[in-house]
Amino acid sequence: MSSHVLMSFDVEEFDMPLEYHQDIDLSEQLEIGRRGLDALLPLFDKYKIQTTLFTTANYANHFPDIIKMLAVQHEIASHTYFHSTFKNEDLLKSRITLEQITGSSVIGLRMPRMKAVEMDEVKKAGYLYDSSINPTYLPGRYNNLHLSRTIYKDDGMIRVPAGVSNTLRLPLFWLAFKNYPYSFFLSLCLKALKKDGYVCLYFHPWEFTDLKKYHLPWYAKSKDGQLLTNRIERLINDLGEKADFSTIRNYLSKTKYLHH
Repeated sequence: MSSHVLMSFDVEEFDMPLEYHQDIDLSEQLEIGRRGLDALLPLFDKYKIQTTLFTTANYANHFPDIIKMLAVQHEIASHTYFHSTFKNEDLLKSRITLEQITGSSVIGLRMPRMKAVEMDEVKKAGYLYDSSINPTYLPGRYNNLHLSRTIYKDDGMIRVPAGVSNTLRLPLFWLAFKNYPYSFFLSLCLKALKKDGYVCLYFHPWEFTDLKKYHLPWYAKSKDGQLLTNRIERLINDLGEKADFSTIRNYLSKTKYLHH
């Protein structure tokens, strides 16, 4: 197949409750993230799909055996060092830590919460691509309507934006997957595949656990646990009929952007 689904997951500490003034200690943050991966791994194996796992070094340090095992089938990329805090030196530290754990090179970065980052710093830290842009408008979060909705180069760095619809730039990220009607979300993905030859989707493992006890906005936990796991299996099935699942690294290696 000539079309590709770039399915990615931000493998991280589940610190979202802290944003909504609910205390959650680090051990629970990590445990929720691990449970989410436990729910997803059988699907990856069942459908033999490859994904890109943007992983914090902090998470990887707590579960090194899991991350090393995942690196055999999937791409491990950086989600910086900690999910809740960031300093520029974390870019290099996280890459080195992940490479030591996996025994593989790490070339991709996604910033937590898609925060802006200086490309010079990203390049200095040794990354070849960045996937920290959501080229849509989200009130109170970001307005990136002026940026390309498809892969482009920015000052020598490959930028891989998150997927948005061809028209209106409706986001195709995790909140959209939870809250759009399923058939509508699928149709937007298929239209992007047809027009662009690929679609870049992203989720978080913690979404696939029971989130009911956490004080999160309704739209962040409108679907969770097994219900959401069933929904993403349906998506994998439906998209798999039209496209191949590829890591971002492998997809870029087949394009003009990356020959690595």
